[in-house]
Amino acid sequence: MGEEKVKELREMKRRSRAGGGAERVEMHRKQGKMTARERVDALLDPGSFMELDTFVSHQTYHFGMDKQRMSGDGVVTGRGTIDGRQVFVYAQDFTVFAGSVGRMHAQKICKVIDLAVKTGCPVIGLYDSGGARLQEGVDSLAGYGEVMLRHSMASGVVPQIAMVMGPCAGSGAYAPMLCDFVFMVKDKAFMFIVGPDVIKAVQNETVTFEELGGASVHATRSGSAHFVAEDDMECVKQVRRLLGYLPSNNLEQAPEKALGDDPERREESLDTIVPDDYMKPYDMKEVVRKVVDKGEFLEAQEHFARNVVTGFARLDGMSVGIVANQPMVLAGTLDSYSSLKAARFVRFCDAFNIPVVTLVDVPGYLPSVEQENSSLLRDATKLLYAYAEASCPKVTVITRKAIGGAYCAMGSKHLRSDVNLAWPTAEIAIVGPEGAINIVFKQELIMADDPQEKRDFLISEYRRMYASAFFSAERGYLDDIIEPNNTRMRLIEALEMLDRKREARPAKKHGNMPL
Repeated sequence: MGEEKVKELREMKRRSRAGGGAERVEMHRKQGKMTARERVDALLDPGSFMELDTFVSHQTYHFGMDKQRMSGDGVVTGRGTIDGRQVFVYAQDFTVFAGSVGRMHAQKICKVIDLAVKTGCPVIGLYDSGGARLQEGVDSLAGYGEVMLRHSMASGVVPQIAMVMGPCAGSGAYAPMLCDFVFMVKDKAFMFIVGPDVIKAVQNETVTFEELGGASVHATRSGSAHFVAEDDMECVKQVRRLLGYLPSNNLEQAPEKALGDDPERREESLDTIVPDDYMKPYDMKEVVRKVVDKGEFLEAQEHFARNVVTGFARLDGMSVGIVANQPMVLAGTLDSYSSLKAARFVRFCDAFNIPVVTLVDVPGYLPSVEQENSSLLRDATKLLYAYAEASCPKVTVITRKAIGGAYCAMGSKHLRSDVNLAWPTAEIAIVGPEGAINIVFKQELIMADDPQEKRDFLISEYRRMYASAFFSAERGYLDDIIEPNNTRMRLIEALEMLDRKREARPAKKHGNMPL
C-alpha cells in the first residue's frame, strides 16, 4: 500500500512539473522563452531548489474552471541558493492558464514573501502572466492586493528583485514596481496598466505592446526598468551578479569580495582627466572605473536620466553604491528625472546600509521652463531629502563644479555626509563665476575700456578667492582637498573608518517625503 502511494506521489509531481502540457510548453519555447521551471533552475545553484505548494490548485467553483484542474495553479514557488546564499523565488508559468493570477496563485506568492521576511532572505519574482484570472472575479483582485501588501511590508527588510520575462499587465504590473530592482527581457517583456486595445477604444490611438510598455520604453523613458537583458539566460546572469553586491537583509552587511586590487593603488591619469577648460566635458564613468576595484561597475538604469550615474562597485572588496553627475550629458546638471533616479538609489542603499560614494560635478539645475512648470522643484527636493535622511556611510568627492542648491543636494556636509573631499579643480559657489561677475560687476564691465579683458580678470579672481575649494575647506565644509590620483586610497580609508557607524534618529513614525 505504501509503495503505491509513493508511486502516486511521484506521478502527481511529474504531472505538475509538466506545466500546461507538452503542446503549450512547445509553443512557449517557440517564442524563444524558457519555461518557469527552466528559469528557476538556471537562476539558482544546481540542485538547490526546494519547491513549496506543489499540489496547490485553483478553486474549482469558479465559472468554467471545474474541468481544468492543474497542480501548482500557474506559479512555481520555493527556495534555493545563489552563490550559496538562500533566496526565495516565485515564477509565473505562462503554460498554465497563461500564468493568470487567481486566489491560490496569489497565496503561494504571499507565502514565499512571508518566509523571505521571516528568514531574512532576498525574494525574486519571475513575471510572465496574462494578468488577472477573469473567471475568479474579485478573488483575483483580492489576491493581487495581498501580494502588493506583502511587497510593501517587505520593502527595506529584504532585497526584492523583479524579473519581467513576459507580459505583466494591469494590476499585475504593480508588483514589480514595488520591488527594488526591475529586470526586463528585450522583445519578450511588457509592462503596462492599460493595454493597447483599451487605449484604442478610449483614445482612438493605435499602439503596439512594445511601444506601450516594452523593455526599451521602460529603460529609456519611464525609468521603470533598471536592467535590460537580450534573453532569459542573460537576465538570470544579471540578477546573480546584482545579488553579489547586496546583503540578504537590512540587519546584515553586504558580502565582501576580494578582487585583488591594491587598496593603495594610485591612478595618475586622474590628475589630468578634468579639462583645463571648465566648459569641456569628460566621462565620469571613466573616473568611477579608475577608482573602484578592477574597474568593475554594475550600472543601474544606464539608459535613463543619463546625466546622473548610479550603480554598484567595490572598494577593497567592500560593496558600495555610486552616485555621480555625468558631465557628458546635459553638462551634468540635475533635472526632474535624474533627481528621482538618484534619490531612489540612495534610499535603497540606506535601507540596507550600503555606503554611498558620491562624485560631484554639477553646474546646477537644468534651466528649463518646462522643468520649472512641471515637477523639478518637488523632485529636486526628493533627492535632498534622501541624502538628508540617509544614515548609511556617506562619502562625497567634488571633482569640478558644485554650484548652487545642487551643491547642497549632492551629498554635501550640510546633509550629514560623513566625509567630504575635493580635488584641487573643485569650484563651489552660489552661481558659477561667469554668472556671478555679470551680476556683481555689471556696471564695471559696461564702463571698462576692454570689457572682455576685464571680465576674464574678474572671473579668474572670483574663482581663486570665492569659488575655490580652499575657501570651503577653511570653513570646514570640506574635510580635505586631495590629489586626484589618491582618490581610491582616501575613499577606502574613509569607508574603513565608517565601518561601525551608528547614528541615532528622532522618535517618529516616519517622515513625509515630498512625493
